[in-house]
Amino acid sequence: MTDIAISKLSSTLSFQGVHEQYSHVSSSNHCTMKFAIYLPPQVKQGQKVPVLYWLSGLTCTDENFMQKAGAHQFAAKHGIAIVAPDTSPRGDDVADIDSYDCGKGAGFYLNATRMPWAKHYHMYDYVLNELPALIEAHFPVSNKRAISGHSMGGHGALTIALKHPEKYVSVSAFAPIANPTGCPWGQKAFSTYLGDDESTWKHYDATLLVDKASAYLPTLIDQGSADNFLQDQLKPEALIEAAKRADYTIGFRMQEGYDHSYYFIASFIEDHIAFHAQHLT
Repeated sequence: MTDIAISKLSSTLSFQGVHEQYSHVSSSNHCTMKFAIYLPPQVKQGQKVPVLYWLSGLTCTDENFMQKAGAHQFAAKHGIAIVAPDTSPRGDDVADIDSYDCGKGAGFYLNATRMPWAKHYHMYDYVLNELPALIEAHFPVSNKRAISGHSMGGHGALTIALKHPEKYVSVSAFAPIANPTGCPWGQKAFSTYLGDDESTWKHYDATLLVDKASAYLPTLIDQGSADNFLQDQLKPEALIEAAKRADYTIGFRMQEGYDHSYYFIASFIEDHIAFHAQHLT
């Protein structure tokens, strides 16, 4: 992986650290991918810092979280790098449909098996294996990882962490799509990318995976009570009930009056970074 070239697109100082954006040719997605990385000021002192991987939601890119969440100041405080990949493969030859909740910007952090999506849509492999190997080869970071995300990205963070607890020390989510096999967003994405065999969908549903976890990870979930998608799309109650049955402890907080926006994320990102710092540092 060390011989994979990355191209720096931008570099900006932030809270004595640096925010940078890169592109590279992805072996998982067979296209050029972008990612953003925030390196805290501790790296200037020669420290290798742990990494929090952030997965964004529908319609987002690597830029939304880095610009809107206000996370840099807390990452700098705790000495944690943040890596934010794009939410899907991109490019003229990448399959797409005229829909905000499927296709480009909506990779759903799975490995597509149905053509034409199977040619490029392998965000699961990208997040789990390719991107961390690239980050650890090119940047002054350790191999200690945590993972978090919002909405579709919260779904991705939870499912990846539940299936691979050996890769991470903690996981958190904001308003995750907690039971995608039981909601319109998930059903549309899964039938598009995976086909009509619903037995294949269960591999990407946190509610159906929690009782199969091979090890426990500290888990924090925040959900806004005024979220327009709460009842029809997110369904956190299904995950919480499944976790109780499996005796899998999840720290779940219903935040009164908050919606699905980045105002919600910015309001509680300090708590999430401090939560991960307990386990990363």
